[in-house]
Amino acid sequence: MRTIDDRIVHELNTTIPTASFVGKIDAGQTCKELYQSLMDAHTSRERIIKNCIAQTSSIVKTLREEREKAQDDVALLKQLRKEQTKVFNERCRIHYKPPKSQ
Repeated sequence: MRTIDDRIVHELNTTIPTASFVGKIDAGQTCKELYQSLMDAHTSRERIIKNCIAQTSSIVKTLREEREKAQDDVALLKQLRKEQTKVFNERCRIHYKPPKSQ
């Protein structure tokens, strides 16, 4: 989702004409198209992130409500811990690996 952001310098270097090609390529139009691609990527990424947050929030809300209803329910507590661990591992697996005993 960040390819265009990560490669912006490369994109500029390959799309903006050097002095020898200045008459062959419309730099204004090329920059406009590149800018629109960048804005489209940002909008798309923001929409996807917000959708992910909404879905995750809904799941967390449901689990929190279940926890409040049955605070001593061992099976539910295990399920909550499993969900928490899963989310933690999805987000942090590249950056941190907790010790096996926990």
